[in-house]
Amino acid sequence: MDPLRWHVGLVGYGEVGRILAEDLRAAGVAVSAFDLKLGTAAGSEMAAHAARLGVAVAGSHAELARDADLIVSAVTASQAVAVAEACAQGLKQGAYFLDFNSASPGAKTRAGGTVDAAGGRYVEGAVMTSVPPYRIKVPLLLGGPHAQALLPVLVELGFAPRVASDKLGVASATKMCRSVMIKGLEAMVIESFTTARAYGVEDQVLASLAETFPGIDWEKQGAYFFQRAIEHGRRRSEEVREVAVTVREAGLQPWSASGTAERQAWVADLADDGVFGVRGETAFARSADWRIEADRILAQRSSSKE
Repeated sequence: MDPLRWHVGLVGYGEVGRILAEDLRAAGVAVSAFDLKLGTAAGSEMAAHAARLGVAVAGSHAELARDADLIVSAVTASQAVAVAEACAQGLKQGAYFLDFNSASPGAKTRAGGTVDAAGGRYVEGAVMTSVPPYRIKVPLLLGGPHAQALLPVLVELGFAPRVASDKLGVASATKMCRSVMIKGLEAMVIESFTTARAYGVEDQVLASLAETFPGIDWEKQGAYFFQRAIEHGRRRSEEVREVAVTVREAGLQPWSASGTAERQAWVADLADDGVFGVRGETAFARSADWRIEADRILAQRSSSKE
C-alpha cells in the first residue's frame, strides 16, 4: 500500500504533533489526533488547528489506534509507556507505533513489549535536535526489529530517518546521552548568565566564553537557550528526569542530569507564574536578548524577598 494513502494517528497535539500534522496534511496524508487536552477549554486552540487542517479528532487512544496504519506518539516523556499501553488496546494488526518520546532505553523496551504483544510493530524514534527548524525532516534515529521495514515508509511520508540498531534502546540511549549535554547547557547558561547579570559581570563572562569557544555566538545561543527553556521547560524537565533514569540504568549517579531537571522545572514554574509574559502570545519566549529574561528572573527574586 502506498504510504501516502496510509492513515497516520498522532498521539499528542502539542508543538511537535501540530508540525507533523501540517506537513503530513500538505502531502495529502490522512491524519487523526488524540490529546488529553482536546475537548477541554485548554485544548480549544488545538481543536481549531485540527479543524483548519482537516485532522480528525479521536475521542480516546484506542479510537485513534483503531484506524491508524502508523501511530506517532509525541507526548511528555513520563507518559511514553502509558500511551503505548493505552493505544495497544485498539491497535490494528500489523500497525506501526513510532515512539517519538524522550524516554529511557528501559521505558522504550517496556513500551515495545506492550505494542508487539498486541499485534503491532513498535519502533523507537530518537529526535536528535529541535523539531521546529527542520519540521518533519528533523534528524530521526530509528531502533528495534521493525525499524528497517518502517524506514522507507517514513521517507515516503517526508521524514528524515536512519536506522541506529535493530535492538531497542540504542537509539534512545544516543538521544539521552546527548540530552545530558544539550539540556544541561541550557540549564548552565541560564544559571550562569542570570547570575552574571546579577553581579554586573555578564560582559566579562561572555567575552571569556567567546575566547575559550570562539565558534559559538554566545549572545545568540544564550537567547535561544532562554527561549526554549521558558517555552518548553516543563517538557524538558520530564525528559531530563528520563535522562537521569538512563544514567542510573548504566550504573552511574545522575548528578548533572538531576540538577538540569530541577533548573528546567524551575524555569517552567516561573513561566507558569507569568514571569515571562502571557503564554500563548506571539512575543512569549521570543526575546532576542537574553538579558530581558534574566532581568525578569532577577526582578522576581527581588520581589519574593519583600
